[in-house]
Amino acid sequence: MPVEVTWWGHATCTIEDSGVRVLTDPLFVRRFAHLRRRRGELPGPEAAVADVVLVSHLHSDHLHLPSLARLAPGSRLIVPTGAVRSVPGLRMLRAVRGLRIIEVAPGDVVRAGELRVRAVPALHDGRRLPMGPHRSPALGYVVEGEARTYFAGDTGLFDDMAGAVGPVDVALLPVGGWGPYLGHSHLDAGRAAQALARLAPRSAVPVHYGTYWPVGMDAVRPHEFHSPGDEFVRKAALLAPEVAVHRLSHGEQVRPEAAR
Repeated sequence: MPVEVTWWGHATCTIEDSGVRVLTDPLFVRRFAHLRRRRGELPGPEAAVADVVLVSHLHSDHLHLPSLARLAPGSRLIVPTGAVRSVPGLRMLRAVRGLRIIEVAPGDVVRAGELRVRAVPALHDGRRLPMGPHRSPALGYVVEGEARTYFAGDTGLFDDMAGAVGPVDVALLPVGGWGPYLGHSHLDAGRAAQALARLAPRSAVPVHYGTYWPVGMDAVRPHEFHSPGDEFVRKAALLAPEVAVHRLSHGEQVRPEAAR
């Protein structure tokens, strides 16, 4: 069965490969802190069904404790090394919900059924903000089964990106954020297209845009909320024309290899 990708919004995706469901950075709330969901319905209960869950880094829009609490008891949760020490709530979820937490660093591999999940580096501040110490790296992951699917988490461009990630068939790349003025430790649409040219997958799905936005800032640089997906499609066509790019709506799924 070809790999199937569902984008639920922000960095939350389901990757189905070889009969295994992999969920990334689950975020299942309408509002948290100063952010509210401005586009897309909240994912239903089926979004939280997963055999293994990947957390890319400790920022609260990627490691969101109330969303992790929706996982089935005993779920396997893969997090960056040092996460349990830095985020006490993970210890509570492990005790109360029975989550099986596995800490990994770049280069580590975890097996999940027929899949290999390989942690790869990311260029991003992986701390639990605003006060967390530098104990945990930000990570991406490559899910290897029928296809090799790269989930980048949050990252900027870095020199050996292609070498660190390795050959991939599908790339889930962040192309925006939850507010204006992205720094260089993020990918905007242009930098994501450059990353795509370096990685040279067969297919790509833009994520991490057009979902959450700060309360009261609807009129502040609204193009950075609305346009990154379409902008990525345009720039990818120029820099990586051989890659099939699938811009999904919230809750939409695609079989990238079949759609090629």
